[in-house]
Amino acid sequence: MKKLILLFIILLLPLTLAFSVNVEKQTNEGVMIKGMDSPAVFNLKLTNMDRTTSLSFMNFLGFIIEPETVPIKEDETKEIQFKIYPRQNFDYLGYYIFKYSIFNGNDRFDDELIIKIINFKDAFEIGAQEINPESSSLEVYIKNKENFNFENVDAKFSSAFFDLEKSFSLAPKETKSFNVKLNKEDFKKLMAGFYTLNVEVSSEKEKANLAGIIKFAEKDIMTSEKKEFGFIVNTKTIKKENKGNVMVETQTTLTKNIISRLFTSFSPEPDLVERKGSEVYYIWNSKIKPGEYVEVIVKTNWLFPVILILIIVSVVILVKQSTKKTLVIKKHVSMVKSKSGEFALKITLNVNAKKYVEKIRLIDRLPPLVKIYEKFGVEKPVRIEEKNKRIEWAFEKLEAGETRTIQYIIYSKVAVLGRFILPSAIALFEKDGKLCKSNSNQSFFMAETGGKS
Repeated sequence: MKKLILLFIILLLPLTLAFSVNVEKQTNEGVMIKGMDSPAVFNLKLTNMDRTTSLSFMNFLGFIIEPETVPIKEDETKEIQFKIYPRQNFDYLGYYIFKYSIFNGNDRFDDELIIKIINFKDAFEIGAQEINPESSSLEVYIKNKENFNFENVDAKFSSAFFDLEKSFSLAPKETKSFNVKLNKEDFKKLMAGFYTLNVEVSSEKEKANLAGIIKFAEKDIMTSEKKEFGFIVNTKTIKKENKGNVMVETQTTLTKNIISRLFTSFSPEPDLVERKGSEVYYIWNSKIKPGEYVEVIVKTNWLFPVILILIIVSVVILVKQSTKKTLVIKKHVSMVKSKSGEFALKITLNVNAKKYVEKIRLIDRLPPLVKIYEKFGVEKPVRIEEKNKRIEWAFEKLEAGETRTIQYIIYSKVAVLGRFILPSAIALFEKDGKLCKSNSNQSFFMAETGGKS
């Protein structure tokens, strides 16, 4: 009740024209950050031109202010920080005129202050200096644009070039700079241009995401490295690397004579080949992105002719080895005398195993007009087919290097003249589980001369 009466009296009091205290504003405007509890601060200079007194500060807008009273002596000048705290449910952005009153006993002084009310994110400015591919460090900054004191600030900087976290305070209008060490491997493939600098800033309960720009200046840096080694097999490498940040077009040229080019290989293949007289020019055209390289490898092998001959010889040997018979059958024929004077021949089959074989079936075929004399040596046939003119032997296995000799006699009651041909013998067998076949040579007999083959 007393407060209401006092307020009523104050409102009825006339504005005193001769206030005994001079008020000088040393701060033109104060700043409030929406969502933060920190006050707008004004620096006031009070000069008392009368007796010792106590000044009272009041406002009728519901803002909490500090201080509410200021004692001041006669002829004293006092500097104070006048603080205006944010009011709940005060939804306002922009410049706000704050009206307040100072009381000195019965005297009253009405004044106003300008408060700038902004969002948290609008209080800051961020940025970074220009860099290029040869830069080893970068300076970034965050600036407090307002007349506001940030006591505890956390900032997370991130970009294509680096990541950084910092905690600090920011006085009114203060700028904080940070030097960042750069790892060139992190951005060696980036093209020149403008890149975004992202900063997440937080203080008290407020948080904001800010964006700035980093200029990645153009720098054309092309390195070339040549190496050559080897005499008989000569190798030459040409490596070009783009260590800048712009696309580079480059051409690599190599010369060979018409002889050496026959024994030269390239990796990769050239884009263009031109012959001028006895010289041959090989040309590679490349577009190299930042952080990438091209490498041309040229090998001249003077041993190539020798190697080619060795390859041919090796192929021939391999072919011979692959076609070499596992089972060799040699067939011989000779004439024999019979008691009755009939035409008779003795057939001899030598079966030689070069490697281990098994389940051997040896089949020999008889020429027309002859019969078999059914008396055999050690190796007796398992089947004789007079009608089909076939005779067959069977062996369970033959060890490597083992030889079996088979002999039998054929005869004819009809005289034979001229060339008498005997067909080849055939062997069917298994080697390493696979069915194989081998043929003997073809034998013949010259009846008129009594010769043989």
